[in-house]
Amino acid sequence: MDDFHATRQSELRGGVAPWAAGLRRPIRQPLAQNITVDVLIVGAGITGSMMAEHLARPGRSLCIIDRERPGFGSTAASTAMLEWEIDRPLTELSEFYGFERAAEVYQLSLGAVAGLYRLAHSLQFSSALRARDTVYLAAGDHGARELLAEHELRKRAGLPGAYLDYRTLRSEYGFDREAAIVSPGSAEVDPLLLSHALLSAAATRGVAVFDAEATAYDNSGERVTVATDRGFTIEAGHVVLATGYTMPDIVQSDLHKTASSWVVATPPQPPDRLWRDNALIWEASNDYLYARTTAEQRIIIGGEDDDQVVDPDARDALMPRKAEILLDKLHLLWPQAFLVAEYIWSGAFGTTSDGLPLIGPVPGQSRIFAAYGYGGNGITFSYLASRLIGRLIDGQRPSQLDHFALDRRAV
Repeated sequence: MDDFHATRQSELRGGVAPWAAGLRRPIRQPLAQNITVDVLIVGAGITGSMMAEHLARPGRSLCIIDRERPGFGSTAASTAMLEWEIDRPLTELSEFYGFERAAEVYQLSLGAVAGLYRLAHSLQFSSALRARDTVYLAAGDHGARELLAEHELRKRAGLPGAYLDYRTLRSEYGFDREAAIVSPGSAEVDPLLLSHALLSAAATRGVAVFDAEATAYDNSGERVTVATDRGFTIEAGHVVLATGYTMPDIVQSDLHKTASSWVVATPPQPPDRLWRDNALIWEASNDYLYARTTAEQRIIIGGEDDDQVVDPDARDALMPRKAEILLDKLHLLWPQAFLVAEYIWSGAFGTTSDGLPLIGPVPGQSRIFAAYGYGGNGITFSYLASRLIGRLIDGQRPSQLDHFALDRRAV
């Protein structure tokens, strides 16, 4: 058996984000008896909801448990920039794992965003998921030369995009940076609406969400027995752990760490105060700045990530100061913006030293799978995790899992 450390939603995020809950919010049922299911998903945020929608099918019993309101933890703190470009540039990832492996990971990420498009259309959710280009700006030590090398390597990997020098970037987008890579194939979404739409789709296939917290896991028998804080147990053929950045003790990784990020959203901007095509913006630096717009024409800008500030009170106490810094950076990035922080929020997130998620079997724990450590590619990697773990539950072993193994060697 294994103890599970409880972390409340109030610890996962602070402040208020501009996201809207679904019109039909998921209902958690009380867990009033011991139950047996084919698949148990622990966590009803964006990863758990993505898993539930994909894994639910006729003849398979499936349920989700969550101790708090679905989607109102880390999901509600997300900026939901659905990028296929990974936190680690292709040049760096190639240095870690070789070009062929790094290129395949990038292609998987590109395919995951395309899969999200198809999923949104199948859920009749297409109007809320908007296609966007990304503008990857030179910053810090990653100047024009480094971006050009990244662009050339991406071309070799068959990835889309164009390199823009200073003059072209300035004339076409108005950004005063040395260079940029502009790439198609990404998107933006309201993360809370998407999560609730996925749970609603799963509910129509018989998936129930129970108000319960997993307190221990025991896989010594033919099934996994999960103890809960309600005093009842759930026996499952397979368990999927989708608990955000908080891992139970049975999950260990030398690559994973927790960090904090801060975000502000402006009031709706006049159309002439927004940049071209409402592209997703991010910087080519380790502690990068990122920005997007919303359907209401707000500008969302975030960053200032810090893995030394993990205490929720300390993180939230920094929100006013971080908001000032982010607005100053927005002014430098885009002076036309109306510089008011109408919404300010902060959040904890899990990341890894190589920028890749942790997806797959939990070492030493048969029939238990995990999906963690998404960094800046949360929803993109959530989609990829649902497909790879789905194949595991179907009895397959996709080779791509080697890229994301929980026990891969730390870099």
